[in-house]
Amino acid sequence: MVKANLLHIRERIEKVCAKTGRKPGDILLVAVCKTFPMSANLDAMNAAQYDFGENKLQELIRKRSYLYLSGDRKSKWHMIGHLQTNKAKQAVINADMFHCLDSIKLAEKLNEACIQLGKDFKVLIQINSSGEESKSGIKPGELNLFLKELKHFEKLRILGLMSIGSFNEDQEDSRAEFRFMKELFDLAKKHNGYNIDIKNLSMGMSNDFEVAIEEGANIIRLGTAIFGARDK
Repeated sequence: MVKANLLHIRERIEKVCAKTGRKPGDILLVAVCKTFPMSANLDAMNAAQYDFGENKLQELIRKRSYLYLSGDRKSKWHMIGHLQTNKAKQAVINADMFHCLDSIKLAEKLNEACIQLGKDFKVLIQINSSGEESKSGIKPGELNLFLKELKHFEKLRILGLMSIGSFNEDQEDSRAEFRFMKELFDLAKKHNGYNIDIKNLSMGMSNDFEVAIEEGANIIRLGTAIFGARDK
């Protein structure tokens, strides 16, 4: 099932890229494997899917460690959920990219961990584009100041923006929000330099990824479209 789902998704990505004049190879597909067993990751890897996303750091570490000990050297791990400051060091050690930077305090802790470990860390800034109080992320109006402050953290590589948009049954209803994110993304590029290189726009999930690509996303995060419905 996973292999067939990935084939279908890649075909859909190719179609929307042909429609918009983009290259399918420029779209990074992150398979969100939260709550699914390790066998789901293995099925995805058998279909040449190597980028995985987890909402919980403990689960990311468990799966990454298992695969590494099994000889895996291809998989990349994306932390796409809220991160507590006391887990910053473990995130730097285990995640290849963190999608949800939403406070200066967390940036400080991540940067300190990077200095201790002697490595850089790729991060995206999470924007609360929907305005829902239940969702993390900085407010759109705070982005300019936030980017100025992040220039002080030399070990963080600020590579773009991420949004968990409103859930809509009809993906067309997500278009305005995605278009707004693209506008923020373009404005953020004026801060490029030193540790900031705004080039990734992570938005779009199983129900709306085609519209997200049409509006400028180059990272999409899909779970149910790949692995099926999650158990409640």
